[in-house]
Amino acid sequence: VQLQASGGGLVQAGGSRRLSCAASDRTFSRSVMAWFRQAPGQEREFVAAISWSGGSPVHADSVKGRFTISRDSDKNTVYLQMNSLKPEDTAVYYCAARSPGITVIHRTKRSYAYWGQGTLVTVSS
Repeated sequence: VQLQASGGGLVQAGGSRRLSCAASDRTFSRSVMAWFRQAPGQEREFVAAISWSGGSPVHADSVKGRFTISRDSDKNTVYLQMNSLKPEDTAVYYCAARSPGITVIHRTKRSYAYWGQGTLVTVSS
């Protein structure tokens, strides 16, 4: 069972980037999926999460109105569209999944049993 994150890179402030997280197992179509990020020297923090049905997306206050989480169940993929990027958005972004069948969205790291390898997003000023 793997989560493969991709889409990171260097982007100028004000620009956009879309991250993808592909799940290797279709059981994740029944999982709450989330994105977290970790900046150098800081704790990993919640960014956004979405239910297995694609409804009820939740976003951290720091990204609300700029980032949007979505999922394509047919492709077994979750996306994070990031607009109006700021230098403080620079971090390694991780996708994560709760165990299949659990429907509650949580913002805490320990609620997520499965993690991708992370993809680095660098926003230059």
